[in-house]
Amino acid sequence: MRQASQSEARKKDAREKIQLGGLIAKAGLRYEKRALLLGLLIDGASRIKSDQTERSRLMAIGMKAFADEPD
Repeated sequence: MRQASQSEARKKDAREKIQLGGLIAKAGLRYEKRALLLGLLIDGASRIKSDQTERSRLMAIGMKAFADEPD
């Protein structure tokens, strides 16, 4: 039972990581250096924690990008 639970947790973790990688590709950042990507994410995380307007602005950009996806 414990082994099945661990296997499911690993599968869930792998799926989440694949989805997050897809977001990097969708943003057009697939070929950027990892250090740059991490810097962008750290900076963005700090901005959305301290600025609700920036959070809303970035959310709108992301929602538009998902809405523009072909079905």
